[in-house]
Amino acid sequence: GGGAGEESVLSRLEDMRGLIQDVSRQFQDASQTTFVCVCIPEFLSLYETERLVQELTKQGIDTSVIIVNQLVCPPDAKKCEALAAQHSVSPQTVAAIAQSLNSARMGMQGKYLSQMHDLYEDFHLVTLPLLDNEVRGVENLKRIGGYLTKPYAPE
Repeated sequence: GGGAGEESVLSRLEDMRGLIQDVSRQFQDASQTTFVCVCIPEFLSLYETERLVQELTKQGIDTSVIIVNQLVCPPDAKKCEALAAQHSVSPQTVAAIAQSLNSARMGMQGKYLSQMHDLYEDFHLVTLPLLDNEVRGVENLKRIGGYLTKPYAPE
C-alpha cells in the first residue's frame, strides 16, 4: 500500500537533485563562497578547526580565513582607572592584579596562537579580543566586522 507515497517522495527528491547540485557547485566556487572558521586559542578548538579545514578542503570548499576569538589581552588602562576609582586603589594596583590573573591564560593562548600562525601561514588569521559583553546591535557588529580588514589593537 505505500507505492504511491514512495513515488511521491522519490519524485520530490529527484526534483531537489538539481538544487542540491547547484548549491554544491556554489560552495566549491571560491569566487562565490568562503567558509570562515571561528575558533578560540585552545588545544581542542585548534584540533577541531584543523579537522574542519581538512574536510572542507577535501570537499573543494575554500577556507582561507580563520577568526581566532576571545583572546585575553593585557589590561586596558581606561578600565583600570575606572575600577581603581570605584575601589579606591591605584590604577597600577588594578593593572597588576589583572595582569596576574590573566598571565597564565595569555601564555597558553599565545602558544596556540603561534601554532595557528605556523599551521595556517597561507590563511588570513583574524584575532578578536575577549569582550566584556555580547556583540549585539548594528554598531557593535560593524566595529567587530572592521577587524576583518584592520587587525584588533588594544587601546
